[in-house]
Amino acid sequence: MLHVTDAIAIPDEELVWAFARSGGPGGQNVNKVASKAVLRWAMAASPSVPPGVKDRLRAAHPSYVTAAGEFLVSSEKYRDRRRNREDCLQKLAAMVRRAAAPPRPRKATKPTRASKRRRLAEKRHRAERKALRRGAPEE
Repeated sequence: MLHVTDAIAIPDEELVWAFARSGGPGGQNVNKVASKAVLRWAMAASPSVPPGVKDRLRAAHPSYVTAAGEFLVSSEKYRDRRRNREDCLQKLAAMVRRAAAPPRPRKATKPTRASKRRRLAEKRHRAERKALRRGAPEE
């Protein structure tokens, strides 16, 4: 069971693991051992995560989502399979945790009187500069 927040936990049955040969450190050992961990989570079909969190997760990490609605996380940071597996779980938990926090609503603000005055003064200055470029009208 992957505990993400107090309200969200992903059961182990929803997580599918695959292992492959990894690049990176390890010398000749990398040619023999499949230490790269690939985690597949059927996010679209998962009842353990609310739909709003899934939508935010899909929007925040579109490259991690397959056409079938699976969420892929991989790790080849370490030389052994166990630590790469833990790294995948930590990555997934962190991404879901960030998506679980709803975005703060934007408060509409008005420009200050001084900023309006500065904007209009700059606008007048630009207009005068362009008017001087045109030169005097010919008669």
